[in-house]
Amino acid sequence: MPTNPSASTIAHKIDLDSLAALPRTSGVYIFKGEGKLPIYIGKSVDIRARVMSHLRAPDEASMIAQTRRIDFIETAGEIGALLLESRMIKTLNPLFNQRLRRIRTLCSIHLHPTNTGVVPEIVDSRSVNLGSTPSLYGLFSSSHAARAKLKALAQQHMLCMSILGLEKSSKRGCFGLQIKTCLGVCVGKEDRPTHDARLFTALVDSQVELWPFSGPIDLIEEAADGWVQRHRVNNWCYLGTQCSKSGGAGKLSELKQHDFDLDSYKILVKPIMLKTVKVQTVDQ
Repeated sequence: MPTNPSASTIAHKIDLDSLAALPRTSGVYIFKGEGKLPIYIGKSVDIRARVMSHLRAPDEASMIAQTRRIDFIETAGEIGALLLESRMIKTLNPLFNQRLRRIRTLCSIHLHPTNTGVVPEIVDSRSVNLGSTPSLYGLFSSSHAARAKLKALAQQHMLCMSILGLEKSSKRGCFGLQIKTCLGVCVGKEDRPTHDARLFTALVDSQVELWPFSGPIDLIEEAADGWVQRHRVNNWCYLGTQCSKSGGAGKLSELKQHDFDLDSYKILVKPIMLKTVKVQTVDQ
């Protein structure tokens, strides 16, 4: 049985040539077994170092035992690696990848203004455009998860469960008033603007950022050797990559304008909003 030269690695049957070929650059690596489909996909700014760390992890022995070769795809930078990994996992569903699986419908909390004050409403990606609808807070895999978040915030910030729509209203006030976790807005002991300001404070850190462009952009990454990749993104959704090494445009996925992807949002929101990456708008 061939093994990696390092004494601390797990015994394996991985093709040694595929291990030797692993680069010290950014990109995605693909663990393959006996079949054609991958069993695990990962990403790193140093592909070789990250793969070798898998071979030293006792809790990953089962995956290593099923691996026969390791392929890789280099990227010009870390963001490209993150976007490519997310896309490949959603498309190929490797056996040992549990995170980054596709969530078909996302939910969020929308603060809806009324004549009496703001009311939280749970909405989903089938009814609203998550990238362009203002006053959205949090991104959840289900309405149940969104309601659970509201309940937790109500307890932490002494908010009224009745006002939040989490229980039926009563002339005697909400249940929280009885156990002293509500300050009494439901019976007039607290004014509504004060309660609503506390609700906003509880939610503000989870506000969903609006897509800050009028259409698609190219996010540009350049490697030390001058290799350039342009990652096409619209409404926080990754569409594909154009690569200078290919001598032309890479194939871009045909996604609808309203598509929104949670993992792409998490990858892109900070660098785009903080303007730490180079972007270029795309003529439509």
